[in-house]
Amino acid sequence: MNGIKLDLPDADPSALLTTLVCLGTAFVLGCMIGLERQIRQRNAGLRTMVLVTVGAAAFAHLGIRLWGSEGEVRVVAYIVSGIGFLGAGVIMKEGAEVRGLNTAATLWSSAAVGAFAGAGLLIESAMVAAFVLGGNTLLRPLVNYVNRRPINPDETEASYRVHVLCAPADVSETRDSLYAALESHNYPVRDIEVLSESEEVVELAALLVPTTAKAEDLDHIIALLEKDAHIESATWTVSTTS
Repeated sequence: MNGIKLDLPDADPSALLTTLVCLGTAFVLGCMIGLERQIRQRNAGLRTMVLVTVGAAAFAHLGIRLWGSEGEVRVVAYIVSGIGFLGAGVIMKEGAEVRGLNTAATLWSSAAVGAFAGAGLLIESAMVAAFVLGGNTLLRPLVNYVNRRPINPDETEASYRVHVLCAPADVSETRDSLYAALESHNYPVRDIEVLSESEEVVELAALLVPTTAKAEDLDHIIALLEKDAHIESATWTVSTTS
């Protein structure tokens, strides 16, 4: 190009081989993690996990090549914070339910796999990948078993609500009865919500302050409320806290 020459340094074959091995290890381990995510149809699948692990490995290895161990430490710190922003992008909130936390955690862990590989710690990188895969596969049956168990009020922090149905004209008296019945049994009320209303009936729900309660107490409260002339029916529900 008209006499313009690029003064490129001589390539070090051993350094290039080291880079290839580090990036290749990150690629293979990223494929293993990503394949499991792809099979389960997660938002971040095979290609995303591979790019995260290879990218983290490339930056970590670049830090070593340019500045030695000090550069590695600096680059890894940026990788940790950068992947945090990437993981936040896959977390979605749908009403009271949050989705994508596991995918975000897998992305973050995949970056650790890549950082180990980029630093030349290949065995350690494989160990981290094995633990990530174990967390996503081996623990799944245990999680499913725990999730299928009915909520036990004695061992689970939960939200308790007492529901009542009444006529629209009796809402004020029903609120007073709810407060009185719950307070008399030492169950303070955080709030009373109107869950639904029509011309014929209104459903109120009292959210209790305690995160644990005795089923016997709540059954007794329900029996008392059903004797109230302003209340058509009553029940109580429990759900896990987020």
